Amino acid sequence: KMNFYECKIKFDKEQQDGTFKSTSELYLVDALSFTEAEARITLEQKAFAQDRIFEVENIRRVRFNELLNNYDNSSDRWFKSKVLFISLDEKKGVEKRTSNAILIKAQSLKHALDILIKEMDKNNSEYEIANIAETAIMDVYEHAIISTSQENQE
Repeated sequence: KMNFYECKIKFDKEQQDGTFKSTSELYLVDALSFTEAEARITLEQKAFAQDRIFEVENIRRVRFNELLNNYDNSSDRWFKSKVLFISLDEKKGVEKRTSNAILIKAQSLKHALDILIKEMDKNNSEYEIANIAETAIMDVYEHAIISTSQENQE
């Protein structure tokens, strides 16, 4: 399982009429601890909008078994899916279902479903998609990928 932290940031966003409205956004950060998650989301958000003042409102741990990030810039939505892998418990002679949470980057619900099915069909395992739904996640900051903001600082 992958350790992700869901970070909610709050800031004042300028509206079309020039007024400001308090807004919250959700991001996912691949981190080892709450402290690292807060440091990384702060670094990413400072680099993203240097003139914007924000606060990290909430951080909570979320678990995903797999992340399907197609790194396609036209895909800008994140979908969470629950997939049940079906195996046979030979001692008891019954089917056993193992639940997996999978996060998918896609353009639409149908696109996410297509990506998920294509990936699941590679496993040669019996599976069942229990559900799939769009999340409020704006972006995911993975550990293995160095962001542009970090590259600029080195």
